[in-house]
Amino acid sequence: QVQLVESGGGLVQAGGSLRLSCAASGRTFSTHAVGWFRQAPGKEREFVARINWSGTNTYYADSVKGRFTISRDNAKNAVYLQMNSLQPEDTAVYYCASQAAGLYGSNRYSSWGQGTQVTVSP
Repeated sequence: QVQLVESGGGLVQAGGSLRLSCAASGRTFSTHAVGWFRQAPGKEREFVARINWSGTNTYYADSVKGRFTISRDNAKNAVYLQMNSLQPEDTAVYYCASQAAGLYGSNRYSSWGQGTQVTVSP
């Protein structure tokens, strides 16, 4: 029922910043936890960050902790990922995914976006 669209990706030099947006369609989005994931060429998809429905709890992968910040604005049906101090190793397609309340506490997600490309040059 929830549809997600990522935007904000692009090409930046190492040390630069990008802000990704995840726009949702669906009236139940504000009750969903949301995660950001990424997949680099030739690599498996990996977890990046997660935020609960109210924005009061966040969790980050060790590889991005201190550099990335996840936030949400339920009035706008949107979740954001602020990425600072980007490195070439951050190059990947970034996806947002929402988790219906019934799946809370699991590692499964209900809806996925199509992804947005982030490329960091040396």
